[in-house]
Amino acid sequence: MLSKTSILITGGTGSFGRAFVRRVLRQYPDVKRLVVYSRDELKQLEMSYEFGERDFPAIRYFIGDIRDADRLRRALEGIDVVVHAAALKQVPAAEYNPFECIKTNVLGAQNLIEACLDTGVKRVVALSTDKAAAPVNLYGATKLCADKLFTAANNIRGARDIRFSVVRYGNVMGSRGSVIPFFLEKKHTGVLPITDPNMTRFNICLEEGVEMVLWSIENAWGGEVLVPRIPSYRIVDVAAAIDGKCEVRIVGVRPGEKIHEEMITASDSLNTVDLGCYFAILPSAGPYTMERYCAQMGGRPVEPGFSYNSGSNPDFLTVEQLRALIRKHVSADSVV
Repeated sequence: MLSKTSILITGGTGSFGRAFVRRVLRQYPDVKRLVVYSRDELKQLEMSYEFGERDFPAIRYFIGDIRDADRLRRALEGIDVVVHAAALKQVPAAEYNPFECIKTNVLGAQNLIEACLDTGVKRVVALSTDKAAAPVNLYGATKLCADKLFTAANNIRGARDIRFSVVRYGNVMGSRGSVIPFFLEKKHTGVLPITDPNMTRFNICLEEGVEMVLWSIENAWGGEVLVPRIPSYRIVDVAAAIDGKCEVRIVGVRPGEKIHEEMITASDSLNTVDLGCYFAILPSAGPYTMERYCAQMGGRPVEPGFSYNSGSNPDFLTVEQLRALIRKHVSADSVV
């Protein structure tokens, strides 16, 4: 449905945004307009070196902040599809600057919802995080709040042809600020700092995240939170994959950090559908039933009490698999 449509991605200069833009321009050469909306002019300039308007006439770069409701409305004029990737994401920074995180992740989300309702947008997919399930830190709490805003927005769409949905996934391999680039930078010192040796995380690569968003644009009914079936990794195995000769130094858990991440809680199980590659957490109150959703989507309800946790996940990446993924998706020459 992206052929000959106009798309806007908030936070479009980030790791996901660049991968999404690259995929759309390759897969949908007849896309009408592809707007990168972000507040960092330098990143937009750097991105334009790869995706310039001369070679890609559909691309547009809009300076703007999702905190600015008026600018959002102007940017959304004539837009059909919105992918919301803008957020403040660093857990320690959010703990130290809580209301700044709230302004962007919560108030910015509501600004976007209202602007989409006012401008004729048809599909909205918001990116969430595993930290939004049973949050213990401010960042996760703001993203859970944003998830609720986007799913509930379907209740006020009226007669508008618009659907709001959410995709929630784990740590993106190699994304800015994540552990793998940090370890690659530190390995020359011979010491890799690890917060806790028992720590686990879910893992997804950028291409898988983009594929999930495209699937959601095409298939989501509106109101559901979609979660991918993905593997976990142990943080000590990531260190070994990057350089098994480095000393591992335990430095303690950072403020607001979990030992294991969770994407579906046991409380969510009563509303969760297994779609095969994905799970869908359905709205507890909405325009459709679980029975209807399962029948039309080919899914089945999960068992009561089911939870999806990076520590109890049956699928773990080995050191060899991690090393191969790092070479493929992050840096071919930086692992031993």
